[in-house]
Amino acid sequence: MIATGALTLVLIGVLATGGRGERIASAIGNGVDGRFGAAGFRLEKVHVQGASALATNDIVKAAGVRKDQPLLGLDLDALRGRVEHVGWVKEARVVRLLPDTLVIAVKERRQMAVWQHNGHSVVIDEHGEIIPEADPARFATLPLVVGAGGAAHAPEILPVLAQRPKLIGRMEALVRVDDRRWDLRMKDGSLIQLPAAEEEQALMQLEQLDQRQRILDLGFERIDLRNPDVVAVRPRVAQAAPPAPQPPPAA
Repeated sequence: MIATGALTLVLIGVLATGGRGERIASAIGNGVDGRFGAAGFRLEKVHVQGASALATNDIVKAAGVRKDQPLLGLDLDALRGRVEHVGWVKEARVVRLLPDTLVIAVKERRQMAVWQHNGHSVVIDEHGEIIPEADPARFATLPLVVGAGGAAHAPEILPVLAQRPKLIGRMEALVRVDDRRWDLRMKDGSLIQLPAAEEEQALMQLEQLDQRQRILDLGFERIDLRNPDVVAVRPRVAQAAPPAPQPPPAA
């Protein structure tokens, strides 16, 4: 009865003092922590909030908790630190709900593009940072960025392209050239060359040209937008038709 009374008093302190209560519970030590476990405060459920299905397993694994672990003995700061080391996670908050539940609420990093360089492909977030746990094969709908420096500079250009759904819908890859400018490689094999600066103005120029002449629908080999004063368009070379079959020689 004395032990139970002590547990009750400590529990009241935890509930009443918030963060200080967690420090009190931590200071009690393994002996009393075991008594809390015996009183029923053991981990039964882990709820992950704000994470995609792909990220949840990695988050739970990083948390490093186990079923029936004494709930009040968990170091929540250390647990949060482990979760925030997961590539999917931008920030995390960890809360225990007595008697048996742990809640891990995360803000997940937004997957922005697949970056391909030196024969390897990775998923990058909105800041160009690699998400190591993300399998690029599962993100086929993300824009493809190719070349050295592509990850670092993609956050600057992709939001501009996202405002032009017709253009980005026809784009196969965004190619970084000499780590100074971009080429847009289109699905039909054509190429749009952007300048090293003022990319948005060049794209606006392309939009105006498309509105007047529907150039994106006509087909072309290359549109060179590198010179702000001149738009150079190279038409696609028509393939010669195969020769008509010749009739067999007369007998």
